[in-house]
Parts: sequence; structure tokens; C-alpha cells
Amino acid sequence: MATTFMAISQGWAWKERNASIASVLDDVDPESSWTDAMAFPSEIHVELLKAGRIPDPFKGSNEHEVQWIGEREWLYHTRFDVPELERDWKNAELVFEGLDTLCDVYLNGKKILYADNMFRTWSVSLSQDDLQDQGNLLLLHFISAKHLAKELETQYGRVRAGSTNLGDPSRVYVRKAQYGWRWDWGPELMTCGPYRAISLITYTARIEAAKTRALVSPAPALSPSFKLDLVVSGDASVVSGAKVVLKQLDGTVVLEEEVQLSGGADLKDIVSWDLKDKVQLWWPVGYGSQTLYNVEVVLLGEGDTLLDSVKKRVGFRTVELIQEPLEEPDKYGKGTTFLFEVNGVRMFMGGSNWIPAHNFLTALTADDYRAWLTLLRDGNQNMVRLWGGGVYEPDVFYDICDELGVLVWQDFQFACGVYPAFDSFVQSVKAEAEDNVKRLRHHPSLALFCGNNEDYQMVLQWGGIDALPARVLYEEVFPAVVAEHCDPPVPYHRGSPYGGKGWDTSDPTIGDVHQWNIWGGKEWPWQEYPSNGGRFVSEFGIPSFPNIKTVDYWLDGNTKDRWAQSKAMAQHDRAGSHERRFAIVMNENFRLTSDLETHIYNSQLMQSEAVSLAYRTWRREWRGKGKQYTAGVLVWQMNDCWPVVSWAIADFFLRAKPVYYTIARELSPISVGMFRTVTQNRENDRPKQFYEFGAFRSVSATIEVWGTNATLTARDVRLELSFVDLYSDWTQTSTLAATLLPNQTTELVALRVPGPAAPSAISVDPSHSVVVGARLVDAASGEVLARYADWPQPFRLVDFPDPKLDVRFDGASVRVAVEKPIKGLFFTVDEEGEGEGEGALALGRQETVRWSDNAIDVFPGDPQVVQVRGLEGKRARVRVAYMACERGRVVYEQ
Repeated sequence: MATTFMAISQGWAWKERNASIASVLDDVDPESSWTDAMAFPSEIHVELLKAGRIPDPFKGSNEHEVQWIGEREWLYHTRFDVPELERDWKNAELVFEGLDTLCDVYLNGKKILYADNMFRTWSVSLSQDDLQDQGNLLLLHFISAKHLAKELETQYGRVRAGSTNLGDPSRVYVRKAQYGWRWDWGPELMTCGPYRAISLITYTARIEAAKTRALVSPAPALSPSFKLDLVVSGDASVVSGAKVVLKQLDGTVVLEEEVQLSGGADLKDIVSWDLKDKVQLWWPVGYGSQTLYNVEVVLLGEGDTLLDSVKKRVGFRTVELIQEPLEEPDKYGKGTTFLFEVNGVRMFMGGSNWIPAHNFLTALTADDYRAWLTLLRDGNQNMVRLWGGGVYEPDVFYDICDELGVLVWQDFQFACGVYPAFDSFVQSVKAEAEDNVKRLRHHPSLALFCGNNEDYQMVLQWGGIDALPARVLYEEVFPAVVAEHCDPPVPYHRGSPYGGKGWDTSDPTIGDVHQWNIWGGKEWPWQEYPSNGGRFVSEFGIPSFPNIKTVDYWLDGNTKDRWAQSKAMAQHDRAGSHERRFAIVMNENFRLTSDLETHIYNSQLMQSEAVSLAYRTWRREWRGKGKQYTAGVLVWQMNDCWPVVSWAIADFFLRAKPVYYTIARELSPISVGMFRTVTQNRENDRPKQFYEFGAFRSVSATIEVWGTNATLTARDVRLELSFVDLYSDWTQTSTLAATLLPNQTTELVALRVPGPAAPSAISVDPSHSVVVGARLVDAASGEVLARYADWPQPFRLVDFPDPKLDVRFDGASVRVAVEKPIKGLFFTVDEEGEGEGEGALALGRQETVRWSDNAIDVFPGDPQVVQVRGLEGKRARVRVAYMACERGRVVYEQ
């Protein structure tokens, strides 16, 4: 018989386990005590919220009112039929794609499974006798992961696992998403439930695994080929052959073959095709097309009867992690590269770190994932790192990355802790790794598996820890699983960060680094980013408040707490020492304010200026072959799991912050960068970040200007520099012809910043009030390719003049012009009805307004035009905010 899949997704109900009843099987009746599940897959918090039994944990301090849920035990049950007429099979399996987390599973009163790992796919073989024609009772008993964690901690000992707000250290003993225990950007919400699909599979013989091997020979040949391995479950003797078809996504057949099979369940190279000139390569975004193909495999029995079929989507590409000696040292020393090469092309990786986009994973839809990843791609990002304290995301996440050309750095799910390595734990984790490597290996977007997040770093950072037991996982188990199951190979990196001698995770010359001395750790000023990078910066960031509408959501009408340091704000700001760290960086750079809207804008501009400086100056170090000193920058973080003050560049409701747009400009195929160095007027004066920067009495200032060309062809450009004094009518311009070399940065010019004549009585350099604007213009067409403006700092000492802002709407085009330079012009839209349905269960994915560019600096004589999508036909008001108008004002209403 053909394999059948029956989704067990209907008729589910749930209840709290009655602890006074000794046997869980006796707790099934009475039926009246059960509540019908509103959706499946399911999580208990979602069901309780939909049933009106708990408040929205994302509002106010309600998180604390729902902690009891994680202390209790919960039951789910359903009934399903397997009619005798449908029993022409020899084998059956119940497959659980995700149980969160500790679960006893009973079928018709018989315990068939104990699941203790949220990240595994569990499969239970059944016989004919295990199933009834009607009313098969499937019962799931979820046990408190929180309680088990504490029991294991008592047995094996308390360990270090994170610092402020990184959850209870006992979390390391349970294979449950670590962020659910609380993190420094997320709440403690200990979920449970069948959070992914459950199916009954019946068959005589079926395809347990299809290892599609989309191979490409090394550059320069880059010749594609295809091989296929099969693992057959059930009665392999009934298998006579297989039909394999490679198709374009439109259904056009590229190649097909029917092969005879015999000889067992593990079948190697059942087809081996040379596909030269038959298929196109898959490329990351910006370097070529994301060409994908469907592979269809049909397992055949006697007389070509259908036994089973599977379909996978593949792309043909090579990917390598290149760690080779650099030809020349940079400011950190010599060391080695840490760069990704795809199809023989070395590429600078610019992207984001990803955390789960919701504390309740079942609330996320395929459309939500597509919205997030499209936003990332549209921001000129080409890599996303799936952080090790979340989950292995569902298949749709990686499918979308394949389609968009976004490369995936996939951490194994370990983060910030001293994890154990007792035998049963290691075996469970090995099975977890095998499940997920096999599930993900065919995706062309998959660029790296990484052993953990910051576990090596934590040992060094804390001190006093003489062993890291889980090294056996990071250094033996994981690399062996990746090597065995991935063909073509997928690079493996044992931890992030990792490199240097003796686990030195902060060595900027080897491996990757996480840069937290700025903002966290040592609280260095953001102006120190240029001299504190590394070969690949896989984490760094600066937090900010989200959109004011997101803040008002969690305030939930609480007007007395509508100020920056209130209790309600603290509840939604989890960063360690956030009060002191925010106070330092805000006080250094911005004028103090008690106005919430102004404070929010200033925090967002702070994040935008700091993070864009890091991207700009670190990307500068992509200097060409032999001098690719920095090969990637991934900001912490892309997204949020609830409404919160955090490092996210777009908040929980998908509202992009200013930093999203400034990152997008820094990662454009063509960009221009500038760095100002101010000469102190006394050698023993304050550090540079407080200089002109402080007293605004400098001796002189110089700028260095460079261009970045991420394309693979040289580009002839014209550099146009504009110098504008903020406090007078003085201006000056200069022009330089240049060629931007391909796939690297090109230094363009270094010069002293000019300015208006200073009064003869004082020896103060006039550059302290001069804003410098740079444009790169295509030499042939005159098209403006890139802009950047360098302003005196700190902003609290700048007296921003009235820019005489002129904003004009013409359909989807918005023209912005000024008479004086404007800093950080940020458009927001208030839509009628916006936010209805937003909350813990609905992200409010109604069509939203999107800007082609935003958070812009505009110069006199250089009007800019941005495109707005989604505004037409809506009742809405457009507001703008900028420095000296931080609260914003309405510029358009319809």
C-alpha cells in the first residue's frame, strides 16, 4: 500500500492536571473538565489567553501574574479513528515534530513515549494491536520543565549560566528553549504543549530520509552535479525501484530517471547526474539569482505501484569558511581571515542576529516569517545568525531564506552557560543534532553550523571555572554529526565567539568576536567602535526604545507610568545595569529631557549613530585580497520576542527603527564612508570622544573618505564633498574623480576640514560647527549612488538651526528639501485603526506603510526623494522628527 499521512490536528482539548488524582489516566474523565483547543499546534499560555483565563503577559507587569503556569502540569488529549478498511499496512508510526518539553505520551491507556527534548522529532512505532477502528485516545501529559531543572541541578550541581536576567542557571539541564527562562531582552514564560505537528504515518515501506546532494565542483569550474541517497523504513524487500525527477519551479523537467533498487534499506548514489549546462547556480542576494529546483522521489514496488514519495527543494552552490593567513598586519596584528566564500566569490557578510520572534511560537505564521526576513533582505542584509538560546526554526524559515538569498548561520541550541555532559544528556543532544542537521542540510542558504553561543567566552569572563564539560559536544559530537550527514559539506565553527590561543574569545585577529565592551561590559563610548572590531564581528549592539505606539501598547492606558524611568518601563527593559548604561551614553551625547517622545527619539538616534558607525568603519576593513581584515558584521539583534526596550533594529510589531535604515545604507552595494579626527588643543585634555566632542575648542579636524563597492566590477564615480557651517552662511564644495575597485573598499581622500574664518582674537578651529556631506555619483549617468553626512559631536553641544524643512508628497514619492542641514529626519505614520488586534497572539500584520529610505540627513541644494508604499487609500497622518524637533510634527494628513 502507498504511504499515508494523517495529521492528528482536530478535536484537541486541554486542562490542568489534577494533582490529587494519583494516575494521570484517571484524570481523563470527566470530559466536562476539558476545554477545546482553539488551534493546533498549541501552547498552554496561548490557550489560557484565548480562553480569557489569564491577562496578556506582554502588557504592564502581567508577566508576573502568569508564573504559576510553569509550575503546574498540563494535559492535552484527542481521539482519532483508524478504520479497519484503511489497515492494509504493515507499519505505523506516530510522529511528533515538537513537544515542549517534558511529556509522557499515552495511546489508548498505554504509555508509548517519554519526551524530554523540545528540539527533537519523536517517532513511535505502532502495531495493528495498538490502534482501534474508532476513538483512539491520544493523551499528552506535560510535566514542569522548571521543576525537573531544579531536580537535576540538585543531582549534578549548580553551575554558572549567564549573568543579569539570563534565567535560572538550572536551565542548562533541560533541552528547552533557553530564552523562555528569561533573558536580558525577554520575559520568563515557561510554555508547554504540542507546539509542532503530530502525524500518524502508515506504510509497507517508506522513505525515511532522502539525502539530496546538490554538488558543485570548486571554482573556477563550478560544474554542478546531483546525487541521491535513500534510507528506507519498513519492508525493504518490497521495494523494486525509484523514480527521481529534477524540475524547475515552474514544473519544467530538467532530468528524470527510473532506477532499479535492491539490497537493503540504506541506498547510496541511486542516481548520479552530471548537470553541466542544465542548471543554474544559486547565489546569495546581490550576487546573482536565487535559482531553486524541486527534486521529486517516488518509491516503487512491484508493478510500479506507489509506495511513497517525497519532494525537496534544492539549490546548487558551494560555501566555504576561509581561515587563512593575512598578507599584511592591520592595527590588531596579522592573524587569519574569517570569511565566507560562495561559488568561488569571497563576500562581506552584513546582517543580523535572530532570536525567536515570539515567546509563543505557535502564534507565528508563515507570513510573519516572510515579513521579517523580507525586511531583513530589503535592508541589504545577506546573512542571519540564528542564536543559540532560541530554537531551530521551522522549515518555512529556511525555505524563505533560500528564496531571498539570505545566508544562514545556525547555532546549535546552547547559550551562555556551563552545560553538562553526562551520558544521557549527550545522547539526547546527539539525536537532537542529527534530527536538525538532516532536516536542514539541503538548504542552499545554510552557510554554517556553530556549536554554541558564548559558552567558551563565559568561562573566560567569569573565571574560577576549571572545566567546560560540554566541550565533548562542541568539539566532538557536533562536528562529527555535521561531517557525516552533510554533503556538500557545511562549515562548522565550534563556538561564537571563538578564536585565539587558549579559548581567547576576544582575540581580534582570529575567529569571530562579540564586541560588548561598548554599551555593556566596560561601557566604552560608541565612538570607540572603529578601533574595536575583529576579523568577523558576529555580535554587537546598542539598545533603544521602540516606537511610541509599542510603548503605549505595554502601558495599556497606564498614563502615570508614561515616563522613561517608570516601573512599567523597567518591566520592559531587561538589560543588565540598563539604568546606568543608558544614563551614561545618553548624558554624554544628548541633552537631558523629561519628555518621553523626545527621549525615545534620542535613544533611537543614539542606536542608529552608534551601530551605523560600527558597520561603516568595520566594513572599511574589507580591503581586498590578502587584506580582508573584517569580513562580516552581524548586529545584535534583528527582532524582539515581545514588546520591549532592546537592541532590536525593528520592534516586536515589525516597526523598523531608524537604525534599520542606516544599516541598509551602510550595506548598499555602493556606499561612502567618512571619519573625522579632531586634534585636541591640549595633550592632557579629555579623551577624543568628549572632544569637539566636548569644549568645541579644537586645534583642527581632518576627515578621511572612502568608498565601498560590493559588486564584482569596478565603478567610475565622482566624489562630491559639501562643507556647510551651521551658524553662518559659509559653504564650500570640492569634487574628485575616482574608481571604486570591485569587491572591496577604496580610500578616496584625506583632508583638513575647512570652515569660516575664525575671529582673530581666539585660536579656535572653525570646523567645530561644520557639517561635511559626501556624495558618490556615477561618472557616466550622474546618478547619486550613496550619501553620508558627518556632524560634530556630541549632539548635546550642537545648536541645531532651523532647517526650513520642506516636505512635499506626490503620490508615492516624498520630496524633502532644506535650507540648513537636517539631522536624523525620521518619518512615522499614524494609521486609523492601526494596532487593532496587536498583542501576545496577533502581531497585527495588516498592510503597513513602508519607506524606501528613512532616518536621513539632508543638505541644502541636495533634495532627496523617498518612496512610500502602503499609504494610499488610508486615513493617516505622517509625522517627522529630527534633531531640534524630536517630538515630531505632522507634515501630511489624508
